[in-house]
Amino acid sequence: MTHTSGEEFPRWRLDTSDLDVDALPVLCEADVVVVGSGAAGVAAATVAAEGGLSVVIIEKYGFSGGAAVAGLSGTICGLYLSAEDQRRAPEQLVYGFTERFRGELSAHGGLTAPQLYGSTWTVAHDPLVWRETADRLLERSGVRVLYHTNVIAPVTDADELCGVVVASNAGRSVVRARRVIDASGDAAVVARLGGGTVFGENGEIQNPTMFFRMANVDTDAYQQFYGQDTICPPEVSAAIERARSEGAELPRSKIWIFRTPRHGELLVNATRLTGRDGRMLNVIDPEDFTEAEIYGRQQVRAYARFLQEHVPGCADAHVADTGVEAGIRQTRSILGVETLRNTDVVACRKRPDGVVRSAWPIELHSGDRPKLHWLYDDYYEVPYHTLVPRIGENLIVAGRCLSAEHEALASARVTAQCFEYGHAAATATLMSLETGDRYRDIEGAAVRERMRAAGSAL
Repeated sequence: MTHTSGEEFPRWRLDTSDLDVDALPVLCEADVVVVGSGAAGVAAATVAAEGGLSVVIIEKYGFSGGAAVAGLSGTICGLYLSAEDQRRAPEQLVYGFTERFRGELSAHGGLTAPQLYGSTWTVAHDPLVWRETADRLLERSGVRVLYHTNVIAPVTDADELCGVVVASNAGRSVVRARRVIDASGDAAVVARLGGGTVFGENGEIQNPTMFFRMANVDTDAYQQFYGQDTICPPEVSAAIERARSEGAELPRSKIWIFRTPRHGELLVNATRLTGRDGRMLNVIDPEDFTEAEIYGRQQVRAYARFLQEHVPGCADAHVADTGVEAGIRQTRSILGVETLRNTDVVACRKRPDGVVRSAWPIELHSGDRPKLHWLYDDYYEVPYHTLVPRIGENLIVAGRCLSAEHEALASARVTAQCFEYGHAAATATLMSLETGDRYRDIEGAAVRERMRAAGSAL
């Protein structure tokens, strides 16, 4: 299901071809502009700047973090192998920039030890420490950071991308750049350029969610009842279903609860956000996004009451915060030079042009409960050209908008991998500017080798 400019949402106009770019002031010129300051964007900007490039990063919020912070997803999923034997110690799979950021979080008290998640492990972070860590890395590497700024249009010259139009409360301006890294998560630049994008499978995407934090928890009493696995035990699911039968607004029976680095606090992934009429919500559309936000906060209160009434240790707890925005799992994906296939994930395919490893399960959020397909004691590799759009020069993506089939993306979209997509995009950008080669003409094996030399486990 391919979409082009102007066809995605009939009541909105994405095409900005009538914008007089020449009439706008030029804010700055750089080698690279990175759009979006989530995990992929921070990695891309830092690596590119440390490689000697002048870099500008554009972010709509006043902080970095994307889904990990604004969406409060709160964990670095995708770090470890999966194992059928839960008694095994965690075995880390992903390093490179991911490990660098993980280490910075841990050194500043912003990360937990590994926590059991079904057949694998994950770690939870403090969102404030995440923001501070990103700020330090970006400032130290010399990246010019523009928070509170949105990209509204591409700037082209003879069909080649040469920058972006940005907008803020100060007005509109142009950032000129030799290369653009679209780390928006929503393929914002690709879509505005008219490059091909898709929404999930036949237009169906994964449900968003609203994470929340519970404070003042008696964690000893909680842990004794709930157990070590962050995926809830069957008795909790059964209690949710009983409460639902009595009228409680608890649409999801299988919930996930993580300990955080903060004393007496839990991070809860419980909500399932669909339209009030049961339809899928596409959070590119601000009306759907608004419905997800409002309904999500209402569900948070319902799940918090359930925890207070039914889970030991939570009787005196309270909601400390929700995500700044609903947690987004999937919106637009690009049509890439190459596509990560569902079969690549299931078969744990290794590739000479693979630039990111993943053992995260296919974690598909649709219907009344998440669906998990585990990859035991193995992993697959994501090929470089899944980051390169079929249409558009001087443009590469990083993050969850890579070219991937629906179930494949349900595995490939998580945080540890997003850091490394940013690492890969920056590495390819350095190579492109060194040689003058187009992104599509760069060999994935060469990107892989350079990333490996920089510490990525490949």
